[in-house]
Amino acid sequence: MTTAAKSTIEKLKKVSTATIATCLFKKGLKNQFIQNVAPLKLGKPIMVGEAYTLRYIPAREDLNPITVFRDPKHLQRVAVEECPEGAVLVIDSRKDARAASAGSILATRLMIRGVAGLITDGGFRDSAEIADLDFPSYHQRPSAPTNLTLHQAIAINEPIACGDVAIFPGDMLVGDDDGVMVIPADIANEVADECILMTLYEQFVIQKVQNGEKVIGLYPLTDDAIKKEFEEWKGNMKD
Repeated sequence: MTTAAKSTIEKLKKVSTATIATCLFKKGLKNQFIQNVAPLKLGKPIMVGEAYTLRYIPAREDLNPITVFRDPKHLQRVAVEECPEGAVLVIDSRKDARAASAGSILATRLMIRGVAGLITDGGFRDSAEIADLDFPSYHQRPSAPTNLTLHQAIAINEPIACGDVAIFPGDMLVGDDDGVMVIPADIANEVADECILMTLYEQFVIQKVQNGEKVIGLYPLTDDAIKKEFEEWKGNMKD
């Protein structure tokens, strides 16, 4: 991972998916929120990392017996062992949670290897165990059956769909209690910088609203007097 990418990640750890969604909408990107995917447990630190992808296709019985897991080149296992430290493993399960995309053993291995998080638009088995890990994970719903019953791992680190969002390797993924946003890699740092400023203004707005201020002119900022007040407030924050 480059120094620039690490810097971007640190910035994005300070902003919410809601702020990112608004920032991307301003840039014309309306479909960057992974649909029907939620954290297994609320309240964990913000997940940020570059996308490392795994794609499933529908399983075919003659190619997907339980014995395929003995193959050291089985792509699900390979992805778990090769996903880079600090990246997020994101799985295209075709929005099909009838069989698990992974379970607690693989999630634990990813955590121990320093991977930043795990996402599927399907489901996880051992979901309570995964939820208790010190490791952010996102799925549609719990699912007990092994992935082999419905999913065949077919490709690693190529463009995928996850929850109706196009995800390319290296895109930046940010997850919090609301869900997961996908930021195109080439604008990730630009978005991070803009979101830092947006977050600062949102903090100012919250204080004003808590003190009884009306939102008209304040949010969005259209009142010149409030703009001047914000600049002074921002200066005091730096001091």
